[in-house]
Amino acid sequence: MFYCISCLCKPFRPLEHLTVMKAEQARIGAGAMYGTLDVMILKTLSDGGPMHGLNIARRIEEISDAFLQVEEGAMYPALHRLQRQGLIEGEWRISDKRRRARFYDLTSAGRKALSAELDDWVRHTNAVSKVLGLKGAEAR
Repeated sequence: MFYCISCLCKPFRPLEHLTVMKAEQARIGAGAMYGTLDVMILKTLSDGGPMHGLNIARRIEEISDAFLQVEEGAMYPALHRLQRQGLIEGEWRISDKRRRARFYDLTSAGRKALSAELDDWVRHTNAVSKVLGLKGAEAR
C-alpha cells in the first residue's frame, strides 16, 4: 500500500488534491493530500538546492509546464510540516528582491524519505498505468 510521506496512517491518493481549472492546468490547494505536494517539494529542493517557498512553487509550475500551480495556502503549511518532521531545514536569508525570506533545504532524513517516496511513486503509477491500459506516461 502507498502511504503519504507526512501521515503514515493515510493511504496516498495522488489525484485527489488537484482542482481542474482548464484542460491544461491544475491548482494544488490547501486541501491537497500531503504526500503529493510534500514529495514534489522534496524533489524540487533536491534538484535545485536551497529555495524559499515562492521559488519552490514557481519551480514546480515551471517543471510541469504550467500545469501545476501551488497555492500559498498549500505551500507554507507543507513546508512547516516537512520542517517539523525533520525532512527540511529553514534559514532566514535575504532574497533576490532584497527581502527577508526563509530558505529551505533538504536534510539527510529528507533525502532518504525522498528516495523511498520516489520508489513508491514509481510502483504506484506503474500499477495504475497497467490497470488503465497505458503503456507510457504520455499514452492516451
